[in-house]
Amino acid sequence: MNKEHRKKYLIPAVLCLMVIGGLVYYYFFSSFLASPQTAYVYVDPDDNVDSVFAKLTPVASHHGLQGFSTLARHSAYMKKVRTGRYGIQPGDGALTVFRHLKNGMQTPVNLTIPSVRTLDRLAGELSQKLMLDSTTLYRKLTDEATCRKYGYDTTTIACMFIPNTYDVYWNIPADKFLDRMDKEAKAFWNDDRTAKAQQMGLSKTQVITMASIIDEETANDGEKPMIAGMYYNRLKYRDAEYPNGMPLQADPTIKFALRRFDLHRIYNNMLYTNSPYNTYKNVGLPPGPIRIPSVAGIDAVLNYAKHDYLYMCAKEDFSGTHNFARTYDEHLRNAAKYAAALNHRGIK
Repeated sequence: MNKEHRKKYLIPAVLCLMVIGGLVYYYFFSSFLASPQTAYVYVDPDDNVDSVFAKLTPVASHHGLQGFSTLARHSAYMKKVRTGRYGIQPGDGALTVFRHLKNGMQTPVNLTIPSVRTLDRLAGELSQKLMLDSTTLYRKLTDEATCRKYGYDTTTIACMFIPNTYDVYWNIPADKFLDRMDKEAKAFWNDDRTAKAQQMGLSKTQVITMASIIDEETANDGEKPMIAGMYYNRLKYRDAEYPNGMPLQADPTIKFALRRFDLHRIYNNMLYTNSPYNTYKNVGLPPGPIRIPSVAGIDAVLNYAKHDYLYMCAKEDFSGTHNFARTYDEHLRNAAKYAAALNHRGIK
């Protein structure tokens, strides 16, 4: 075949290959997304290839969907759809998206443990961020055997949840999630924190329980060590009137006992509530935390301010901070100023 004949066939062949290459690139390697923002697709246990395709449709380009559909039809993906949260980046082609979904290559969730008051709220909020059934998780958190496995009981299991942010997979099973939280809690309690708790004569759960009260008292991180010091003074206080220690008399524990978290004022009749969480009737700390405390709250207890205050009352300027007192008479004067401010504002 002479040179002219070879050129006659070579040029169409090259053009054909270029067209095929362009089509392959267009359908399988050009950006899968229809917009330049990262998209997330959540694949549930009851999804199949058709429902996955439906979930991809709102975020995908037409050619991206066509490429994904072609790959799915000619693979085993139709028989085994993997659950998970999958992030699709701008520039990812259909082949990359398909490979991630087929192999279960998920994008982790940046999960921040919520600082909530009750276990049902904890289970509910976690179920909104992970593929966890809130009822199943709540049952585990209120199951004595499950709690005992991690060294807690149903009143202290909340201590295992340190409110940091963690990378976890969206479809993590409940048992593995609890294992992870246990591991993170043990890492949080490093040698320094553990030594400080021991020096105070408090267990880790007691530190967290005190921190939960302090977090309810104020959102001002700078004041938290002062409040911690006051409550610690009460725990250690002994005299003829209080041979077993002075009651903490923490108003937030009354709200927890009553499950009345909306209360702005605590009235005298509420102080007789029959509950182990009532720190007006019971000496010492309540049996467990009244919320998942902040790390700032926990560290405030471990680094409590050393002073001789035994009383505190919210300031009458509603700044969220407190007036501290050494004597009960001084405290009564502070309380009268705060009560007058509440009455002036009509707060009941």
